[in-house]
Amino acid sequence: MPLNARPFRLALLALAVPAIVSAQTGTQVQFGGLKQDPSLPVQVTADQLTVNQNDNTAVFAGHVIVVQGQIRMAAPTVRVEYAKGQESSGHISRLLATGGVTLTTDTEAAQGEKADYAVDSGKIVMTGNVLLTQGKNAMSGQKLDIDLTTGVGVMAGRVQTVFRPAETKK
Repeated sequence: MPLNARPFRLALLALAVPAIVSAQTGTQVQFGGLKQDPSLPVQVTADQLTVNQNDNTAVFAGHVIVVQGQIRMAAPTVRVEYAKGQESSGHISRLLATGGVTLTTDTEAAQGEKADYAVDSGKIVMTGNVLLTQGKNAMSGQKLDIDLTTGVGVMAGRVQTVFRPAETKK
């Protein structure tokens, strides 16, 4: 079930107001749940598929779900670019998701307007009102760069972070 990012973000921020930190530059984030081997198989499910042999692309449309290892990406439309050349026939080089994208693992979730996943390098760039949640913590910005091979990401574009202090037992 897709979530509308703006009401979700406002509700999350309202619940987690105790500590807000704002910054104009990028903030590095650890992605334990997003660290994985980008050479794992990519499975795509959608309502419709259009293939263009002339430019080595395919467009999946309608409730698109992309799964690779423990990572799941959902979007209305995903354009798949295949590597060029006979020797790499069928090899996916890039996934471009648009129309509101949700990227999830068991422990983290990120939402944005677009996502560009360079499969060979294992790098994902999410743009447009990006919201990242890790447990009870949340972070928002305009751009999120994630490196799946290292599990490190950078959030940029007027970053706002909400940290929930650890609960103490009395």
